[in-house]
Amino acid sequence: MADMTPADFAAVNGNDGFGGNGGMMFWIFALMALEGGGFGGNRFGPGGGPGFVTQAELTNQLNNQTVLNQLGQLIEGTANNNYETAQLINGQTNTLMQQNNTNLINAIQGFNQMALTSQTNNAQVLQAIQQLAAQLETCCCSIKTQMLQDRYEDERAKNVALMNDISNYNQTQYILNTTGRWIGWATSGSQTTPTAG
Repeated sequence: MADMTPADFAAVNGNDGFGGNGGMMFWIFALMALEGGGFGGNRFGPGGGPGFVTQAELTNQLNNQTVLNQLGQLIEGTANNNYETAQLINGQTNTLMQQNNTNLINAIQGFNQMALTSQTNNAQVLQAIQQLAAQLETCCCSIKTQMLQDRYEDERAKNVALMNDISNYNQTQYILNTTGRWIGWATSGSQTTPTAG
């Protein structure tokens, strides 16, 4: 099988021979050029002569090309897997960051709500204390006023009693003065010393 046409090469290669399967046509063209086939040159090597590649040489080159293609596909598959893995890790990282941000926002909002509730409670407690202070002040004023009123009433009662005593004394003196001379007797029955009147 010394003579192979380009159609034979395309059939072996699995495409139309123009850049398919990693550029198989390029390699065949290069082999032919190196061997001098189709360019009017001579083949360099044992036997010389116008150059065609042998079946063994073509098979070796095709095998080498197949191995190179498979290695290229393996490298490309590995790179794709690495890219997909990186994308998955990146997506997972973004999801975790978004979840962390959501958690932080929720925590901050919770703390803000707690602070607002605490401020509201503090304001209510302060208002209650102020109301209690006002009530205590009113109560204290009422107690003081009542105490002063009680003292006033006590002093007034004493004053009334003194005024009654004075009135009784004056009335007794008036009666004694208008009745003339008067001598009182002691309870023992003896006469008391007369007073000048």
